[in-house]
Amino acid sequence: MFMWDMMISIIFFILLIICVLVGVA
Repeated sequence: MFMWDMMISIIFFILLIICVLVGVA
């Protein structure tokens, strides 16, 4: 469970960074 929550958090963080980069670009 804990590992799954960490994985979801990391994926969400990566998606957020991609959205920011796309918005800037």
